Parts: sequence; C-alpha cells; structure tokens
Amino acid sequence: MDLIPCPSQTVGPFFHLGLTDPYSISNIAGPNVRGERVKLICTMYDGEGVPIPDAMLEIWQANADGRYNHPDDFQGKPIEEGFRGFGRLASDNKGTCVFETVKPGRVPSWKAAPQAPHLEVSVFARGVLKRLPTRIYFAGDPANQEDPVLALVPADRRDTLMAQRDPNKPGVWLFDIYLCGEKETVFFDV
Repeated sequence: MDLIPCPSQTVGPFFHLGLTDPYSISNIAGPNVRGERVKLICTMYDGEGVPIPDAMLEIWQANADGRYNHPDDFQGKPIEEGFRGFGRLASDNKGTCVFETVKPGRVPSWKAAPQAPHLEVSVFARGVLKRLPTRIYFAGDPANQEDPVLALVPADRRDTLMAQRDPNKPGVWLFDIYLCGEKETVFFDV
C-alpha cells in the first residue's frame, strides 16, 4: 500500500505513523513503580464534538515523589526503574488514547507553593501547525487550590484542565480535549 500525502492536511495525514508506530508508549510508569496507579483515558474532539481519529498525544510527568525523569531535574529524589515519565500515542478511531501510569507528585514552582499533581500534554493533530501544550490536573485534588499555573487560568475555564474519576472504575480517570469551540480546552502559550 502506498501512502500518498493529501493536500488538505497541513501536517500530512500520516505524520503520526512515523512518530507512534513503532514508537508508541502507553505505559508511562511500570507496574512496580510506587504511587497511586492511574489509567488515563484521553479523548480528543474537534470543535463540533466529533472524535479525532488521527491525532497524537505526548505526555510528560513527574513520578510520585515529584521528580521528572530528565537530566535537568536536580532534586536528588530517586527515579525508580520502570518509570519513563513519558508517553506517546496516536488516537484510535474513537479519538482515544489510553495511558497507564501513577499519579504524579507535586513539583517545585517559582512560587512558595509547589505545583499540584499534573501531567504536561502536547497535542498534535491535522490542521495544527505547532503542538498544542496543555495540562491535565486531577479533579478534587486539594493542591489544585494552590497551583500557581492553574491560578493563571480564568476560574470558569479551569474545568477544561481537569481529569474526572470514572465513577464505575476505580483508578480510571477520563480527560476530554477539545481543539476549539465552546468546550475548547485551555492551551498554553509556551
């Protein structure tokens, strides 16, 4: 089968094939990594609420101690074997990506209070020329009230950054990403 570029898509219809297959990473934290186990189900939608079947998500996160698996994190806290701290998946036909990880710990900030547990997210999709950076916070976490980045977001828009517990499945969190429209997710200019 020949893959022929299609002019109607600014980044090309096959961009995620070279970045996800065979480089998909759904398991951000292995089964022996300490912390609260989380199954994160992210679903991406366009402005009309239609699932996006050909998008890609990248996630970076700290471990349960609040340390990133990155050489620029000098906190001196341990990084456990099996903790990647990074995930990348193409969305399926329903616009969904599923990641297995642990709830991240609080990381330092430039303010007095550390940041609330969150995941750093980059969204790539057709019609998007640059990545769309956003965050995923955990609804109901008391640390959200002190998070300096979340405080920069207007109060009536913060819910677009909140993963919600699935009431029927313990450990499962649901997060919807809307690229535009009335429910548009907050994206950051970084």
